[in-house]
Amino acid sequence: MRNNINRRRFLRYTATGGAGLLVPASLLGQSQADIAASSKNNTAPEFEQRVLGRTGMKLPILSMGVMRADNPNLVKAAMRSGIVHFDTAHGYQKGNNEAMLGKVFKDVPRGSFTVATKINLGKDVMAEKAPGMFMERFNTSMDRLGLDYVDILFLHAIDNAAAVLHGPILEVMEKLKKEGRVRHTGVSTHKNEPEVIDAVIKSKVYEVALTAYNFRQEHVAEMKTAIARAAEAGVGVIAMKTMAGAKNVNVSAALKWALQDKNVCTAIPGFTNFEELDVCLEAAANLRYTPDEKAFMARADSVPTLYCQQCDACAGQCPQNLPIPDLMRAYMYAHGYRNPGLAKETIAALDLPDNPCSDCAACTVQCRSGFLVAEKIQNIARVRSVPDEFLV
Repeated sequence: MRNNINRRRFLRYTATGGAGLLVPASLLGQSQADIAASSKNNTAPEFEQRVLGRTGMKLPILSMGVMRADNPNLVKAAMRSGIVHFDTAHGYQKGNNEAMLGKVFKDVPRGSFTVATKINLGKDVMAEKAPGMFMERFNTSMDRLGLDYVDILFLHAIDNAAAVLHGPILEVMEKLKKEGRVRHTGVSTHKNEPEVIDAVIKSKVYEVALTAYNFRQEHVAEMKTAIARAAEAGVGVIAMKTMAGAKNVNVSAALKWALQDKNVCTAIPGFTNFEELDVCLEAAANLRYTPDEKAFMARADSVPTLYCQQCDACAGQCPQNLPIPDLMRAYMYAHGYRNPGLAKETIAALDLPDNPCSDCAACTVQCRSGFLVAEKIQNIARVRSVPDEFLV
């Protein structure tokens, strides 16, 4: 398997201007014509394709979550490997993520890829100013992407039914569809996912649910039935957070677990380098577990991970009323995904005191997942003081 991976990576590098970086011995001394002929016999793996609900979009089961990526050559390599759907958001990398994608898309036929972006209104999602904020951010996103339309526009990071069904935002979404600037609309959710998915179904407006979905969710049985209800109602389902925090996780097994659910159209793992891309490609090309993956899944419930269940069992326990689930998610980004920049972005959106936990002699929060909450908060809160240029 390793030889095949290295050969595919070589082909990607030659196509993206990095031919001198990785050259297998078997290709040394060959002419460009020989290499081109050889590449015809080393095509990208064939992925299963599934239809995204009533949108009618037919997508490979592997897509790219671009959130953490900043290398345009990685996006190009993903395209050449058979990936066609790319997921970003208005706030990722302070807008640089969309801008990077825009530069890549400029040289690619529009019909050869699909793109989704997301608008996060946070606590203002149901405020009177929400529609105006939404439109302003959407227009900025479109300028960065340099596109006339996006294939999917998500209302981002929603955790309750009322926000999903909020009339003014539904009206904005319908208006953008009528104008042709958005082909399809959806909602993304990291928390209270079954409630949000059911509200998406009820809305009759949203067509796609982008949801956290992984083997470590305590409510996984409820998730499976909610996703099945969505599929039955024609709502397309895209899976994210499939790696369950990544640390200590067999990521290929985790990705396969989510994609083995036929009601999931595609997943958007956030690979950031060619090695991670190769792992995802290999996993998506064959969803059957290898012996090692099967062994991991057999003991998966006992594996310590950084995945916060977002269960809100800690709500009301903290004397400072700190947003503990959000802080645990930021900790996961930094230490599980190795992305302190995203952790800082997440924390920047929170209303935190200068020294969280400093007024408490001992932490009274009891986490159902066994997290040492105070220790993790003190650790991750420090990222606020690190200059952005060091968080790469």
